[in-house]
Amino acid sequence: MTEEKIIDPNITSDDKLWALLAYLLTPLIPIVLLLLEDKKDRPFLKAHYPQALAFGIVAWVISGLLSFVFVGCVTGVAALVFQIIWGIKAYNGEYVTIPVITDFVKKQGWAD
Repeated sequence: MTEEKIIDPNITSDDKLWALLAYLLTPLIPIVLLLLEDKKDRPFLKAHYPQALAFGIVAWVISGLLSFVFVGCVTGVAALVFQIIWGIKAYNGEYVTIPVITDFVKKQGWAD
């Protein structure tokens, strides 16, 4: 797991809070951010909510498919731990790079 430690002075406390919530309450909050006109094009949020949404969906699918075995429970807990870590980093104004997910989201043009 690698993170970029770039901190932008133009990031508001509102941006940080929404980014935190996007990771913690995925996929609901990223979808809400996608629908909010004043939020969806904010550069800091656009770097976080698409990858939070993609990660949340992938984590739910994997946990759901593996839920009949113990591995599904472990996967769900591990995903929650990562979501908390990434949410805290976002709240501190950092840009987070999630392996595979970030590259996929950027190649699709969903994030900057």
